[in-house]
Amino acid sequence: MIDALLAPFTHGFMLQAIGTGTLVATACALLSCFIVLKGWSLLGDAISHAVLPGVVIASAIGAPLGIGAFIAGMACALGAGFIQTHSRVKEDAALGVVFTGMFAAGLVLLAFLTTEAHVTHILFGNILGIEPDEMWQTVIVGGLTLLVLAVKGRDLVLFCFDAVHARGIGLNVAALRILFLALLSAAVVAGVQAVGVILVVALLITPGCIGYLLANRFGRMAAIAVAAAVASNLLGILASYHFNVSPAGSIVVVLSTLFAVALVLAPEHGLLAARRARRRAAATL
Repeated sequence: MIDALLAPFTHGFMLQAIGTGTLVATACALLSCFIVLKGWSLLGDAISHAVLPGVVIASAIGAPLGIGAFIAGMACALGAGFIQTHSRVKEDAALGVVFTGMFAAGLVLLAFLTTEAHVTHILFGNILGIEPDEMWQTVIVGGLTLLVLAVKGRDLVLFCFDAVHARGIGLNVAALRILFLALLSAAVVAGVQAVGVILVVALLITPGCIGYLLANRFGRMAAIAVAAAVASNLLGILASYHFNVSPAGSIVVVLSTLFAVALVLAPEHGLLAARRARRRAAATL
C-alpha cells in the first residue's frame, strides 16, 4: 500500500508537475484573496478566458505563448475598463461582452490558423506533459508575480480594502489597479500551462473564498488560501496518477471539496455556525 502511494514520486515528470503546479497554485491563491476582497471574481474569470486568442496567435507565429496570453489578458481588462468609462455599460456587463467576444474569437482562429497549440491543452492544461521551455516560462512568470506581491502587497491590500483611504494617503490608485491587472494576467499566463484557461478560474477564486470563510485577518486568510491551493494541487495530481483521470479536473474537484467543507464547518462563518447563532438568538427572545 505504501509503495503504491509513493510510486508517483519515483517519476521525474510527476515531481516536475507537482513543483510547477505548487508555484502556480501559490501565486493564484494569493491573488485570489485580493480578488475576493475586491469583489472582482468576474474579472479573473474574464481574463482567464480572454487569453485564448492571444495563445492561438502566438502559437501560429512561433512566439512564446505567455506573451500572447499576457497581451490578450491585459487587452480584456483595459478594454472592459474603457467601455465602462466611456459608455453607460457597467463594469460586469462590459467584462462579459469583452471576454466572451475574445474567447469566441480564439475558437474561430483555431479553425483558420496553423498552430501547434491543441485546443484540449489550451482549455484544460497539460501539466503532466509540460515541455521544459513551458515549465521555465511558468516558473519565471510565477516567481515574478510572487516577488511583486511581496514588495507591493501592503499597498494592494489597502487598495482592496479602502481605495479612498489609499488615495488619501498618497497612493496612486490608478497605478495599483494597472499593477493588479498585470499580476492577474501574469498568473493566468502561468496557469495556462498547468490547468488551462478554463480551470485556472477555480485557482483564482476558490482558495480566496476558503480563506475568507475561515479567517478574519488578511494574513491568515492568505495562508489558508495558499495551503488549500497547494494541497489541492498535490492531491489532485496524485489522484490523476492513481485513477487515470484529468489532473486539472482532479485539482479543482479537491479544491471545490475543501470549499464545501469550509462552507459548512467554518467556526464563525460556516452554515452550521450560522444555524447555531440563529438558535441562540431565538432562545433569547
